Amino acid sequence: MQPNIVLILADDLGYGELGAYGQNKIQTPHIDALAREGLLLTDYYAGSPVCAPSRYTLLTGKHTGHAFIRGNDEWGSRGDVWSYPAMLADPGLEGQLPIPDSTLLLSEILSASGYTCAAFGKWGLGAPGSEGQPLRQGFQQFYGYNCQRWAHTYYPPFLWKNDARITLNNPLLMPVLPWNTAWDASDVKVYESYAGREYAPESMLSEAKGFIKTQGSKPFFLFYPTPLPHAALQAPRHWVDYYHDKIGEEKPYIGEKGYVPVRYPRATYAAMISYLDEQVGALVATLKEEGLLENTLIFFTSDNGPTFAGGVDAAYFRSAGHFSVAADRIKGSVHEGGLRVPFIAYWKGKIKPGRVSSRPAYAPDLFPTLCELTGNPVPEGIDGLSMLPLLRSKGQQPNHPWLYWEFPEYGGQQAIRQGDWKLLRRDLHKGQGPARLFRLSEDPGEEKDLADQFPEKVRALTQIMRTQHRTSDNPKFQMMGVGDSNPLQTNWPQP
Repeated sequence: MQPNIVLILADDLGYGELGAYGQNKIQTPHIDALAREGLLLTDYYAGSPVCAPSRYTLLTGKHTGHAFIRGNDEWGSRGDVWSYPAMLADPGLEGQLPIPDSTLLLSEILSASGYTCAAFGKWGLGAPGSEGQPLRQGFQQFYGYNCQRWAHTYYPPFLWKNDARITLNNPLLMPVLPWNTAWDASDVKVYESYAGREYAPESMLSEAKGFIKTQGSKPFFLFYPTPLPHAALQAPRHWVDYYHDKIGEEKPYIGEKGYVPVRYPRATYAAMISYLDEQVGALVATLKEEGLLENTLIFFTSDNGPTFAGGVDAAYFRSAGHFSVAADRIKGSVHEGGLRVPFIAYWKGKIKPGRVSSRPAYAPDLFPTLCELTGNPVPEGIDGLSMLPLLRSKGQQPNHPWLYWEFPEYGGQQAIRQGDWKLLRRDLHKGQGPARLFRLSEDPGEEKDLADQFPEKVRALTQIMRTQHRTSDNPKFQMMGVGDSNPLQTNWPQP
């Protein structure tokens, strides 16, 4: 009997923001229970430090050195894609650069194997009507945000259900709104104008639960790329009140770093993560109620590290765990805080409970893992390695000779990890730039550059970097410092 697969992908959830990973201010009992009763990886990495390319690597098994999507491309050639009134009037302005129809996604392999594939949450890999939209990429059902820009508010005027817009009871609220200087920032009531009536994650959960209840004995793949806890800071009131009581009074956030103002930013951010945890508990409970839990493999992870924007206080929550939370070391960075994320696998009776592994792994590994699990051959050109021996505690788990990333935004960056060594380069739009070398076991914060002490290691890792990069056809994804001939010299807005 083929197992069901549930893949929960949090958005901007940091390495240190779950109780299972050492968080002590935010409560995540349901996710912690999955870790306690399953497998937790300490050295798991996202495929990229921002949204769209991270999702691409997860669903294709390819690292960003030769991926089609290597950054967030808003497909601006269509017109004013950052105008929300324009997008509301014209769906043709929604969404991101679409992946080609020739791209082979995990969902397509599973669908061809008899799985019903559904996605609920945030897509970001192809605009409505394009070849990259979910229903043209192996999914039979989709509900949520097609466009990452709309996902900057949890109170959108609509969501997509398959290929149609579903109206929500929300007015058009700009995801980035100016603060009215005439208002009293301490008055809770003035923030009500920044919220709507229907909280999008609630309807996404409802759709996902409904999907589970209709599947019966047929195997399914449920991809749940929730927008939580990505900014804007917006959460159910009861959770905000709960954390406001715990945290106490705090300085309001009035939009200095984008997104909407919020009266209690720390309490609201904690509320978003606890509400995400509540959703995970609801999905597990639904599987149990339907008699499906024992035949369901559940993965929980995040698309990249925590953000510095929208009022998020990563330092207060130690959101990146024992890694640096400096703004240039978390989301958007190939440092550990931007790439190292939680990873939990649960499968009752198949994965031994309470296991913790420090074996390095990353997002491209999910593709071959699920191919092997479902009896499908792994296609050529895949960069991941199956983790099935590790999950089942059977057989020899192959080791990665190295893990590689490149990221053309935020100045242009490259990184490689081999064993305990991490080499990275930054500012690659300006040229090659100096390489920085770190030994992670001794220096998890990547503060002590050892490049001058170990030049042979720098040369060896640099040579691997050269072999892994292929020039992108998209000028936005090219970098002068890796030898591309047509690099774009600017940075781009990031969802």
